[in-house]
Amino acid sequence: MGVAFPGESSEYRAARDRLLQREIELRRAMEAVAAARRELPPGGPVKNDYAFEGAGPDGAPTEIRLSELFEPGKDSLVIYSFMFPRDPGDETPGPRGGETARLPLAEGPCPSCTALLDQLDGAAEHVSQHLNLAVVAKAPVARVLTFARERGWRRLRLLSSAGNTYNADYLAETPEGVQRPMLTVFRRDGDVIRHFWSSELLYASTDPGQEPRHVGTLEPLWNLFDLTPEGRPVDWVEQFSYE
Repeated sequence: MGVAFPGESSEYRAARDRLLQREIELRRAMEAVAAARRELPPGGPVKNDYAFEGAGPDGAPTEIRLSELFEPGKDSLVIYSFMFPRDPGDETPGPRGGETARLPLAEGPCPSCTALLDQLDGAAEHVSQHLNLAVVAKAPVARVLTFARERGWRRLRLLSSAGNTYNADYLAETPEGVQRPMLTVFRRDGDVIRHFWSSELLYASTDPGQEPRHVGTLEPLWNLFDLTPEGRPVDWVEQFSYE
């Protein structure tokens, strides 16, 4: 199909056609990586049915086991590890209002994680038709749920791992106790729950000028920036609010 937009030059069209071929190659590569991911051998079995704390039907805190996060007919579970508390080196301003704003900055939530969860909250209702999705933070459940209300999240299932070793076991926490934003997928295989995949790109070396971008392909925010002449902004990070 020949494509042309108003006012474009022949030089633009030739360059755009060459770029289109690279975009086609990228799409094929992404599909090939996804296919290879699906063909991974069985991962390690989860030896601990972790007890998280979340909101019960009446809103009161209640214990929720990892195995209970799997709904009937949905055998995949995606868990995002929310950095709450944030990285100790992150001096980005905290929330401007609400109970969360009264926390010491080091005990507050990560703004970059918050930006991702803003986006996942909108997607959660759609993805939950086919898989189980949960967000886990090390902060006490009361803090997590309070911040969720202040942020306006309505669809995310939020849990606290304050009372277990999930974060450390699945590389969402350093040996020093610093939280890491790991995305992890588990698979229910009969009576066994197995680790399937994690965003290990977080720990891989990066090319010059790149952030880890371990979940960058998931975020509309960064992918939209990639479509523009300016590209991803340099020396900019997500904020809880903007002037």
